[in-house]
Amino acid sequence: LPIYNMPCSLSWNDDLHRVFESIDQNGDGMVSLEELNWLLDRTGIDTCSLEELKSLISKPAGLDFDEFCYLYESLLLKRRQKRVEAEESKEPSDGCCSYKEEEEEEERVLYEAFEVFDLNGDGFISPDEIESMLLRLGLWNIGMDCERIMHQYDTNSDGFVDFEEFKRMILA
Repeated sequence: LPIYNMPCSLSWNDDLHRVFESIDQNGDGMVSLEELNWLLDRTGIDTCSLEELKSLISKPAGLDFDEFCYLYESLLLKRRQKRVEAEESKEPSDGCCSYKEEEEEEERVLYEAFEVFDLNGDGFISPDEIESMLLRLGLWNIGMDCERIMHQYDTNSDGFVDFEEFKRMILA
């Protein structure tokens, strides 16, 4: 599918913009295919080769921010479709999704994002795990205080962010 110039409709537009700026190494407002491939490889969002990316993206110069958002949304949709297909193969479906099923899907997507940060798989995100993920994404700034960041979302004051706290943070 070629990428078309569509406005970013995600509620976390600011977060995506920070990611975009961090991988736009030369600051030209475009993310090259190589930079995009690096990001996808580092985050595990999608496993495709540089050649597959070139066939997916019709612009050899790369993507501007709106196109980057559209690609991100497309990749999320692709993951959801794969999950739905896998679930449909397990049990018959009438082709209709209820509100509860949509909520369950949102919960699954949020949990996948949570698992990306929960590096040791213990069900909690520690300040070290946040720092490690921000470093992997190229978003870590010297002087950032993960303890302070954690305190903002750690509503039960246990020093970690659990899944429910993570959901509230993302959906805020």
